[in-house]
Amino acid sequence: MAFEIKMPQLGLTMEEGTVAQWLKQEGDTVAKGDVLLEITTDKLTSEIESEADGVLLKIVAKEGEDVPVKGLLGYIGEAGETVGDAAPAAAPAAAPAPAEVPVAAPAPAPAAKADGSRIRISPLARKTAAKLGVDYQNLVGSGPSGRIVQKDILAAAEAAKQQPAPVAEAPAAAPAPVAKSGELELMDGDEVVKLAGMRKVVAERMAKSAREIPTVTQNVKIDVTKLVAFRKQINETSGQKFSMNDFILKAVANALRANPHILVSIDGNQIIKRAHVNLGMAVALDDGLIVPVIRDADKLSLSQISATAKDLAVRARENKLAMDEYKGSTFTISNLGMFGVETFDPIINQPDAGILGVCAVQDELDMDEEGKIFKKQVMRISFTFDHRLIDGAVAAKFELAIKELLEDPMRILL
Repeated sequence: MAFEIKMPQLGLTMEEGTVAQWLKQEGDTVAKGDVLLEITTDKLTSEIESEADGVLLKIVAKEGEDVPVKGLLGYIGEAGETVGDAAPAAAPAAAPAPAEVPVAAPAPAPAAKADGSRIRISPLARKTAAKLGVDYQNLVGSGPSGRIVQKDILAAAEAAKQQPAPVAEAPAAAPAPVAKSGELELMDGDEVVKLAGMRKVVAERMAKSAREIPTVTQNVKIDVTKLVAFRKQINETSGQKFSMNDFILKAVANALRANPHILVSIDGNQIIKRAHVNLGMAVALDDGLIVPVIRDADKLSLSQISATAKDLAVRARENKLAMDEYKGSTFTISNLGMFGVETFDPIINQPDAGILGVCAVQDELDMDEEGKIFKKQVMRISFTFDHRLIDGAVAAKFELAIKELLEDPMRILL
């Protein structure tokens, strides 16, 4: 009897996954442990291995299709075995079709190089390549471990446009009919991409958070002149390279321990007071956003926080995080300062009661008591909080604690 390949449940909250690409095709011989396909969830892309030996008889779920947990993906069985409405995988040779009957194009082969090695390419990049007609067989990816990402495909497509094309006269085409996608009218050059995988779940969760939580965002300006100099001094004398984000993570962890009323969640008509300072750290990926967690951050030294943050960010971008490394946050930080963002209103990462937006460091002129003009460096933080659980004055006290630490950086290390 044929073995059913089903969508696995990779986490307690996973409800569905998206088929990113099949690495085996119908009729291929597979062994237990062979990678059959890649699926994407709200958090990451995962490889699904075969649990049986045999032949891939039928692919039920096509690439780009959303499949619920335990939903059917395909069948593995003996060559020639029929499953459902599938023809036997090892079908006998058929009589040649008449010349006038068009023959369907073969299914695309799995992403592999000429030597048989697998091509590392993100699902979004692969879809973009298919839409733009880009051959990525020989592309060198700029992503982690040489993975091809969407910007590589777009660059290849742009380069192809620069090549001179043969000029041929063609009869004038009739105006194309106006196409529509949902309620929107499409214009020339528009591209329709399915909302799926991680991007779909991010969209759903952000909408749910904005819909359910009455939020307030408070912005505070911080003088980080001393912090910038302090960081430079430590980097020059310690042999380690700390980022501004490392100091911010440590300062926020200390401020949260001193203000535990920020560490709360709402569950129906109950308030959950969180016992741990687990910092969620927003990391941008090609296909969405992931929030790996630094557990008990208040108990870690600056060096430990720095090493943990860097490790989590690298492995998040390489799709190497374990399931428990991106759940259990009690507070989240989103740092857009490296992109020059001056201020923004971050959306709460449920079930946390707050999220801190970190903005760019900027030069600013000021005047001392004697009327002398001097330059200082400032940074804004934007604290968005659930007003059902946290009041404005309480939030301001927490922001003041962060401000005091960052303006007197020696205290961050205590």
